[in-house]
Amino acid sequence: MRAKVERIIVDGHGSYLGMQKGCFVLRDREGNVRRYPMFENEIGEIVVSSGNFISTSVLASCGFWDIPVIVKTRNGNPVAVLRSLDDDSHVKTRLAQYEALHNGKGVTIAKTIVLSKIESQNMVLKEHGLKQLKQLDIMTLKSKIHSIESNNIKDVRKRLLPIEGKASEHYFHEIFKLFPKAIRTEQRKGWKGYDGLNNTFNLAYTLLKFRIHSAILKAHLEPYLGFLHAEQHGKPSLVCDFQELYRYIIDAFLIDFSQNLKPKDFIVKTEWYSTNRLGKRQVLNREKTKELTEKLNQLFETKIPISRIRHGFKQQIETLINEEALLFAKYLRNEKDSWKPRLIQLNN
Repeated sequence: MRAKVERIIVDGHGSYLGMQKGCFVLRDREGNVRRYPMFENEIGEIVVSSGNFISTSVLASCGFWDIPVIVKTRNGNPVAVLRSLDDDSHVKTRLAQYEALHNGKGVTIAKTIVLSKIESQNMVLKEHGLKQLKQLDIMTLKSKIHSIESNNIKDVRKRLLPIEGKASEHYFHEIFKLFPKAIRTEQRKGWKGYDGLNNTFNLAYTLLKFRIHSAILKAHLEPYLGFLHAEQHGKPSLVCDFQELYRYIIDAFLIDFSQNLKPKDFIVKTEWYSTNRLGKRQVLNREKTKELTEKLNQLFETKIPISRIRHGFKQQIETLINEEALLFAKYLRNEKDSWKPRLIQLNN
């Protein structure tokens, strides 16, 4: 029987994680103690929030046993992952990823991502009775995508992005109708959006982004080498690629989460937009940010009726993301003939 995978969460404030006789020992500020025997269950990862403490013995054991340590701010925003040095030894996977830029696989991957994103967006529209892309429109978009025959990945990106952009413009025009009028916006705006709703989307997408980044690292892929998104300093383009596959889950979550949001749930924050320019934007207040983060973490732990690779007919959403990265890596290494992301049916 396979060992249960556990995650050790060191949050709150003033907690301490140490080692004692083959166990991870977690002690909170009230003195309550919980022990995690290292070999009784598999420790999948350790999550430490700012304001808590962890011993170097724990860090050394995590490095030796290949247990990732995730560091978060007090508000739950992930900022770092500590990994074993051996985690970078899987050169074959990264070589296959580089080669895919030139052997045609990268073009196939970019097309697959756009097709999957359009399909998943239509699922959200259908679930809420909104105006979907007509079957004829979808067939036209698919035909345009499949008809791109260039093997130059840069050329393919230039031709795919307008198709993806047109579908997304229609999609957000429709789903924004579902949000309360008091916080509703007319247009989706990403980086440094001003209004509260767009920044709520941006926050939720950021939490999704970290889950995906973690999954890509576990699959020994290069996060900064993508196929639909171009290489750019400071931009994890493969992470951005994978985000497109799961944004619809976040969108469906936010439609429900935001139904009771009011203008008073937002605050105005002043921050630097660039080196010499300050700007103001609306963001969720601390209480609502914490609520969103906690509920979104619960969403990632929700079980869905998609079979796991090795066993089981259900798995958590987070596990699905991890598995998809592993399957993607296998496709790059020619261990799989094809790769088609598995989408979650929203009505299940």
